[in-house]
Amino acid sequence: MALDRVALYLQDAHDLRDGLDYVRYAEERGFEAVWQAESRLVRDAIVPMAAYAAVTERIQIGSGVINNWTRNIGLLAATFLTLDDLAPGRIICGLGAWWDPLAKNVGIERRKPLTAMRETIEVLRRLLNMETVTYHGEFHHVDGIQLDVVHGNTEPRDVRIMLGATGPKMMELTGEIADGAVLNYCVPPEYNDAAMQQLEAGAKRAGRSLDDIDRPQLVVCSVDEDGEQAIDTTRELLTQYLAQQPHIATASGVSEDVVKEIQSILGWPATHEQIKQAKHLVSDELVHKITASGTPEQACAKVQEYVDRGATCPILYPVGGNAKTLIDTFATA
Repeated sequence: MALDRVALYLQDAHDLRDGLDYVRYAEERGFEAVWQAESRLVRDAIVPMAAYAAVTERIQIGSGVINNWTRNIGLLAATFLTLDDLAPGRIICGLGAWWDPLAKNVGIERRKPLTAMRETIEVLRRLLNMETVTYHGEFHHVDGIQLDVVHGNTEPRDVRIMLGATGPKMMELTGEIADGAVLNYCVPPEYNDAAMQQLEAGAKRAGRSLDDIDRPQLVVCSVDEDGEQAIDTTRELLTQYLAQQPHIATASGVSEDVVKEIQSILGWPATHEQIKQAKHLVSDELVHKITASGTPEQACAKVQEYVDRGATCPILYPVGGNAKTLIDTFATA
């Protein structure tokens, strides 16, 4: 069954200029959005987003996701104002609470993540609404600031603010204050059952329903006519993610013993040789459980499972090979 909505997710496994071609091709083939990752210390999201905005006309462009700790709130608002200047009405601000040990390793103490995120969204939304803002919270302190547009559009900006939530409390907060949730990848489809309940509980606190919350979901997707090759490509990605991103490891349901064994082999940053050494610890069963990997038919069937459990728009992460193969597999136009 063809999907009504589909989006592309790009990270760092391709030349940046090739990414421009992928995004243009996705737009031609009916994809509604492209989301640019910002996770490890590799590519920031903003530079590629600006490039995508400059070479496309219709596709939406989202940060998938940037953290709310390292950009001053005024700069954060000005950044998304600038992106909206490039692609009016097409920019999505995806925010996340980041993760340790990376945050800690660069000197960020992620205390009270719910309070910090609530303050960030409140001030950011008001600034993008072109208000003059005075706000004194626990994490943000601003006095009489506004986006200082002299030459250009001084109207409120149509930038949706989406929250990349994984844990239950952040998921509830998303339902309460965000325009939508960017649901995480490397989780089984049944993970969404509890997530929908959490989003709905938060939405009710704000007098909204689950239908008012958009719910795009990242899905690791490896497509190849040789299904075994597709699975092996995904295995290497999961080896790295399970070692370095504990929140994803927890949500995936992988045993703590397996995660610790992988971590004992991988350094930081992980080398390709270390990943190859540890990848046997990731079983075929796990690959099939938490990703859409295999032949085009297998991948499509797995993606549909996430939609059947509440995802409104799969955000497909092409692992290995040519992203155009994935785009052709899921094209809506």
